[in-house]
Amino acid sequence: MIESEIIQQQTSFKVLLIGDSCTDRYNIGSVDRISPEAPVPVLKIVNTYDVPGMAANVKLNLINLNIEPDFVTNTDPITKTRFIDERSGQHLLRVDDEPKVSDWNGDTPKPLYEYDAIIISDYNKGFLSYTSILSLIKGSECPIFIDTKKPDLNMFNMPDTYVKINEMEFNNSSSRHENLIVTLGSRGAMYNGEVYSTKKVEVMDVCGCGDTFLAALVTQYLLTKDIEKSILFANVASGITVQHRGNYAPSYDEIRRAGY
Repeated sequence: MIESEIIQQQTSFKVLLIGDSCTDRYNIGSVDRISPEAPVPVLKIVNTYDVPGMAANVKLNLINLNIEPDFVTNTDPITKTRFIDERSGQHLLRVDDEPKVSDWNGDTPKPLYEYDAIIISDYNKGFLSYTSILSLIKGSECPIFIDTKKPDLNMFNMPDTYVKINEMEFNNSSSRHENLIVTLGSRGAMYNGEVYSTKKVEVMDVCGCGDTFLAALVTQYLLTKDIEKSILFANVASGITVQHRGNYAPSYDEIRRAGY
């Protein structure tokens, strides 16, 4: 299949993305001295910029992979502010501003049966409850991909449902899921006990790599219906993201050139 045909297929998929979003704010600066008031670095800020974060970053990754999802997210503003030394790339501080987030009201742009896939990006900020996620699973007729910080994964054990979490979330979970994908950083990802390794790359920043993995996983699964191939594709995609500062959404062509 040539790349133009892949792009055409991808743009025809109907995908619902639902979850918590935030604004990721980056304050980039230089550190030339230690404060005389306390043993902390003094950051002279030279650049500040905002990018969409959490579920909104998953959306950007999907768009870069030629899927334009229907997007349902919170309207209550969440901001994560990072202070970063430009020379070393080191994160000196992160400040989170998290007001109470209103629950999802149950509305979706289309009936659930019209979607080819549903992606749940649950950062557990209050937008989605266990009950809300279960209603999405039970009301759908398509594969469901859940990235969640909730600990009881067994709640989501239903046909055509995949759960993707990171290693820390895996260690903190209170139950398991039958179709569980655990990202392992530089070691790749584990699916049902088998590790799918990834190529070693120079890591600049791990921010947003889980969002990239999720978007790439779903994109490739829609094309191939093969979860193992999709994990390998997602490994390559997230390996590109960590080589960039902040949230970064690779294109399909970048992933192909990187070795997939």
